[in-house]
Amino acid sequence: MPFTCVAPGVDETRRSGERPLAMVARLARAKAVAVAQQHPDAWVIGSDQVAIRVDASLGELILGKPGGEARCVEQLQSCSGQTLSFVTAVAVLRYDGHSVHEFIDTTRVIFRTLDNVAIARYVAREAPFDCAGGFKSEGLGITLCESINGEDPSALIGLPLIQLSRVLRSVGYELP
Repeated sequence: MPFTCVAPGVDETRRSGERPLAMVARLARAKAVAVAQQHPDAWVIGSDQVAIRVDASLGELILGKPGGEARCVEQLQSCSGQTLSFVTAVAVLRYDGHSVHEFIDTTRVIFRTLDNVAIARYVAREAPFDCAGGFKSEGLGITLCESINGEDPSALIGLPLIQLSRVLRSVGYELP
């Protein structure tokens, strides 16, 4: 199917007191709406993902896109030996505002115990600075894992294609 990727230009800043699930749902919808306004006759897919690590004293910690090497190393050090939830929200809509389909997928990743040398080697080879948690399972990031648990293996890459396919079929797209 032909498609076009469009940067939505949405501010991804977390709002004060906003829970991770609410944030990714809001951002997925905001991204879809921003693009749909530019393409009112198209079905638009907006998506957002965060990694969440639960800390006994700090509660839910959101690990977003690290943006650079130092932050990426820091995030991966905090993931060592930990279980993270990668939460992906998707909004599929048309500009008319009446045709909206939204869903959230959660994938749990257990990281193996990582030493600083392995982290540095991974970051140098993958440069995963634009990925939630500084981790790309579709590449060498898979070597950082003990296990991955979820309903849709494509969700961890950033877009849950199984549920998205269901939604696209429901709005009239013929998929194999």
